[in-house]
Amino acid sequence: MNQSPLSFIHDLTWQNLPRAVQRQAELNLLDLIGVAAGGTQTRLSSIINSHATEEFGGTRPMLFDARTSSIGGAALAAGMTIDSLDGHDGFNPAKGHIGCPLFSAALMMAHDLDTSGQEVSGTAFLETIVMGYEFGARASVAQHGTVPDYHTSGSWGAVTAAAAGARLMKLDAETTRHALGIAEYHGPRSQMMRCIDYPTMLKDGAGWGAMCGVSAVRLAAKGFTGAPAITVEQAPQYWDDLGERWAILSQYYKPYPVCRWAQAPIEGALTLQRTHAIPADQIAKIEIETFHESIRLATKRPLEADAAQYSTSFPVAIALVRGDVTAADVAYDDALFDPEILRLSDATEMRESKRANSVFPHKRIAKVTLTLKTGTRHAGLWIAPRWDPTNPPTESELREKFHKLADPVLGESHAAAIEDALMRLPETGLRPLTDQLLRPINA
Repeated sequence: MNQSPLSFIHDLTWQNLPRAVQRQAELNLLDLIGVAAGGTQTRLSSIINSHATEEFGGTRPMLFDARTSSIGGAALAAGMTIDSLDGHDGFNPAKGHIGCPLFSAALMMAHDLDTSGQEVSGTAFLETIVMGYEFGARASVAQHGTVPDYHTSGSWGAVTAAAAGARLMKLDAETTRHALGIAEYHGPRSQMMRCIDYPTMLKDGAGWGAMCGVSAVRLAAKGFTGAPAITVEQAPQYWDDLGERWAILSQYYKPYPVCRWAQAPIEGALTLQRTHAIPADQIAKIEIETFHESIRLATKRPLEADAAQYSTSFPVAIALVRGDVTAADVAYDDALFDPEILRLSDATEMRESKRANSVFPHKRIAKVTLTLKTGTRHAGLWIAPRWDPTNPPTESELREKFHKLADPVLGESHAAAIEDALMRLPETGLRPLTDQLLRPINA
C-alpha cells in the first residue's frame, strides 16, 4: 500500500496532484451542481427540503432554498435533491455514486466552518473533494467485496462523507478513526435492488449517507466513540493503490438523467434510428439484450418521476420519440402520459445476456433490435453508454450539460456566477461559491 487510508485523508495536498486530477475536481463539482439545480424542480426535492427545515431545526442555509436547517439536515436535503434527478457522475466498480454524498456533506460542513471563524480556503475544499473521490472509490469496492448484499451509495457514502468532514475539521488520527467507525456502523445499509424492483423516492440513499457522515464526524469531535470501520481497516487489498491510481479520472458521466443501466439501450436505439432514418411511429417492436440488473428496471408505465428514471423501456421509448431524454421528460412528468412513448415502452421486450452479465459492473453493454411495422428488422451491435471513463465527455460537453440543467432553473446569470466561482475557487476562496449555492432560486 502506498499510503494508509487514515493518513491519506489528512495528507493529500493540492500542489502534489496531477493537473488532470485538479481539473476534473472542478468539472465534477460543476456537474453535480447542475444536477442539483435540475433536481430542485422535483417533488422529491420539495418534500425533503420541507422535511429538513421542519424536523432538523437550525440556522444553516440549504442548497438553493430560502429556508434553514441543521448542518446534517442541509446535507440530507442536498444529497436527496441531487439524487432526485439521476444525472450525476458514478463509478462503475462501485455500482454507485461517490460525488453526491461527498459533495453534499462537504459543502455544508465547509460552509459551517467558514462562517464560524475557521476559514476554509478554496484549495482546501478542492483537496477534500479529490480525497473524497479517492477514498470513496476504495470504500465502495471494499464494502461490495466483503458483504453479501448490494447496498446503496449512501452506505459507503456515509464513511466517505465522514472522511471529508474529518479532514475539514482537522481531526487527529484517533478521532478520525472514531468518525469513520460511527459512520460505517450507522450508515444506511439500504438494499439497492429493492428500489430497483419497487422504484420510489428512496433512490440511492445518498442523502441519508451524507447526513450520517456529518453526524458521525461531529459526534466524534465531541468525544463520541465508534468501532473501527471494517471496510477501511480490515480490507487492505482494496486500498493498496491509494495515491497511485486516481479514481476521480475513472468516473462516468450521464448524458441522460436516468439510471446508468438504461443508458446503453438508449444509445443502441438512437444509433439504429439515426443510421436508418426510422420514424418512431413506424417502430412495431423493440428488443433489448443486456445484463440482469438492467432487466430488473422493468417499469413500462411509470406513474411518477422516480419510476421513470428507474426504467429501461420507458427512457428508450422517450429517446426514440423525442430524440433525447431530458430532465423535463423523466423528472418533471412531461412524458409520463405521452401515448406514443407508452406504446413503444409497452412494445419493448428485454432478454438477459450472459455476455452482458459477464462484464458487469465494469461495463454496461446492450444490443438493440428494432422491428418496423413493415416487418423489417434492424439489429444493432453491442454498445456501451456514452461518457464512460474510456470515452469521457469533453470539458465543453460537461459545461454545456451544466447550463442545460441549471440555466432554466437558476437563470443564466446565477448559473454563470456559479461557474465563474468554481473556476476561481483556488484564488478567491470558498465564500463566493457558497454565496451562490446557498442562496434561494430567483433571489
